[in-house]
Amino acid sequence: MGLTKDQVRAWLANVPHPEGGDIVSKGSVVNIAACDQNASVRMTLVQGPDEPDPSEETMKTLGARVIQTISSGAMASGMGKVVLSVEFVDHHGNVAMRLGANNSASDTVQPEPKGATPPAAQESASGIDGVKHIIAVGAGKGGVGKSTISVNLAVGLARNGHSVGLLDGDIYGPSLPTMLGLDAMEQTALEGSLQPFYVHGIKAVTIGKLVDSDKPLIWRGPMAHGAFTQLTERTRWGELDYLIIDLPPGTGDVPLTMAQSLKLTGAVVVCTPQKVAQDDAVRAAKMFEQLGVEVLGAIENMSYFIGDDGKEYDIFGRGGAEKMAQRLGLPFLGAVPINMALRHNSDSGEPLNNFDPVAAGGDALPLALERMVQNLEGQLNLASLKQGTTRPSLTIR
Repeated sequence: MGLTKDQVRAWLANVPHPEGGDIVSKGSVVNIAACDQNASVRMTLVQGPDEPDPSEETMKTLGARVIQTISSGAMASGMGKVVLSVEFVDHHGNVAMRLGANNSASDTVQPEPKGATPPAAQESASGIDGVKHIIAVGAGKGGVGKSTISVNLAVGLARNGHSVGLLDGDIYGPSLPTMLGLDAMEQTALEGSLQPFYVHGIKAVTIGKLVDSDKPLIWRGPMAHGAFTQLTERTRWGELDYLIIDLPPGTGDVPLTMAQSLKLTGAVVVCTPQKVAQDDAVRAAKMFEQLGVEVLGAIENMSYFIGDDGKEYDIFGRGGAEKMAQRLGLPFLGAVPINMALRHNSDSGEPLNNFDPVAAGGDALPLALERMVQNLEGQLNLASLKQGTTRPSLTIR
């Protein structure tokens, strides 16, 4: 049994407010989120614009008391150690201080300066046993076909002889059950570990097979963090050359959790040609850089539309993502068109058909996908050499 919001709120009612009473009845607790062994509390000690900001020492002391109270309550309830975070915000909602505690109330409290960026989280990250390379696929905004690219990258790498896994990290809107045709399959576990589905030559795991398909996943940060961590740590992948992680759109909790916990070979940014998508893709690329993750390249999805007559239509303005990649100094991994066959194969859960000219509506889509996969393999080899995970070899014939 994990933490609940009601439990945390009840425990916080025992924490004294600096001006008397308790922090719950005084309205200082703005928000509580809880899931499994994770909880976050957002607080404020400023009720209006005319009130002075609390001192750093006041926030440190109160934050430590909140951490200690929740930790003690969890231990007394038999939950063991928990992961907690406390944020203090001003009356505008800006974070004035963040206290993070991992199983302890004695961690140092540090003020968070405005405009602060996350540390290079990869420094403390670790890999997954048996997995050689982990590649994240992200995007600054939704609707650019990130999951389509993730699926076809995984299948394409497998077609080239690699052992590949695909993790559906988009825990808010999982697409893999449909795109891989998993609807009739049941998720199984063995000795506490999830067993990946083996379909289309790849191993796959998705949160979509662990929750009701018709219910929305309305999760705050700690719940998203917990769900993603369980998918990565409790899946029995076996030996893999590549693990592709399909991230949710944006620059929120899941990418940060991933970068802090998993040592990545690199990331791929997906973008459509139009400028509004480019702007968000730039943010995604900058996010990966700030987290210490090498950006392997950008992919332009829905680059153009191929009609049934074979004519190409530049609906979104072909080439925008390639220009963005050049501007950022990133490799351009390829442009993927869209046609009726791609839509049909994705909806029917048959991604292998995208590599077959007969089932893919002609040669254009298979050639684009194969070129994209080959370019990614080249960037992965370069990244591995730079990171020291592989060595160059010379073959003499």
